[in-house]
Amino acid sequence: MKSVFVVREAEESENRVAASPQSVKKLCDAGFSVWVEAGAGESAFITDEEFVSSGAAIEKDATKAVAQTDLILSVQPPRVDLLKKAKTGVSLITCYQADKHADVLKCIVEKQGTLYSMHDIPRTTRAQSMDALSSQSNLAGYKAVILAAAQSPKIFPMLMTAAGTLRPVRVVVLGAGVAGLQAIATARRLGALVAVSDVRMAVKEQVSSLGAEFIEVDSDEDLETAGGYAKQQSDEFLQKQRLATEKFLLNADIVITTALIQGRPAPRLISADLVSRMNPGAVIVDLAAERGGNCELTVPGKTVNHHGVTILGTLNLPASVPLHASEVYARNILNVLMDQKQEDGTFGWKEEDDILEYTLLVRDGRALEDVADTARSQALEAERSAGDTEQVIVANNK
Repeated sequence: MKSVFVVREAEESENRVAASPQSVKKLCDAGFSVWVEAGAGESAFITDEEFVSSGAAIEKDATKAVAQTDLILSVQPPRVDLLKKAKTGVSLITCYQADKHADVLKCIVEKQGTLYSMHDIPRTTRAQSMDALSSQSNLAGYKAVILAAAQSPKIFPMLMTAAGTLRPVRVVVLGAGVAGLQAIATARRLGALVAVSDVRMAVKEQVSSLGAEFIEVDSDEDLETAGGYAKQQSDEFLQKQRLATEKFLLNADIVITTALIQGRPAPRLISADLVSRMNPGAVIVDLAAERGGNCELTVPGKTVNHHGVTILGTLNLPASVPLHASEVYARNILNVLMDQKQEDGTFGWKEEDDILEYTLLVRDGRALEDVADTARSQALEAERSAGDTEQVIVANNK
């Protein structure tokens, strides 16, 4: 029987937890022994009692638990000093980022362990139910619009009153990936007029199906790969795109930016000069703030006012809706573990697996060469920057 330990997140701003009462019950039913660190679900409004009712044991001493467990589950990687207490051969499933957590990878190598990155799951049909970036981006797109609505001096829908008609707000969404599509759907539900910019013409139909206007760029360039992702654009195209989008940005009341490439600085889409010319009272919510921002004036973790335009650099938006964010992340991890069942029904990392080629950064103490392969990394980043437009479109249309 494999043992699982769910740690309490160490980062003060991280309110999520890597398990839910539902996922714990299913893990126990599948033959896992589950321990949860005391208070791990507190910030997500999940009590220790709920975990116990689902079959877990509560452990107050994290050091004791990691020294005995086979698998450690977390949202953000645990503290290195805690991982150093883990037993040899431990497996860690977490949201690993190379530019932030290199010491974690080194520690797992030293422990002859295995590191599974929830940030590196490929966007394939089989992997959809495990894709944590998509599940969390979906929530971020929703919350971005809610934050913008709270900051805006205007209401979203058209309102006809005896005192006259209030026109609906104009929302511009830059990027029609997972977060972008959810932002479109949420803004439309609130009654806004929405315009969307994306380099891929293939998303035009999906954007239109949500009731939004697609900002077209007059170009003969083929900007889409065979897999439906964005290619590198020429300077000529980028200039045309800037001119086409600028007209909408200058008239926008709300702007949601979603361009975020894993492991790289966020691309700059909105200049300080453009912000200076936007309408006073406009609000920009920059979902790329943790990577420096899509807007030149974004300050990560801060709210900035520039010439009457409010720029929100809020970090880790999924953690602001921790209950639902934890529930879907816990399902993602559950699906990872269920996917790795052996023929006899027990858990074990498969020898050959197309998903593991991307997600296992360390296996049995060996840092895998595939992880360092430049071509593979670039392909994965291109997928992430473009975003998946198929798996959330159905939900957004409901």
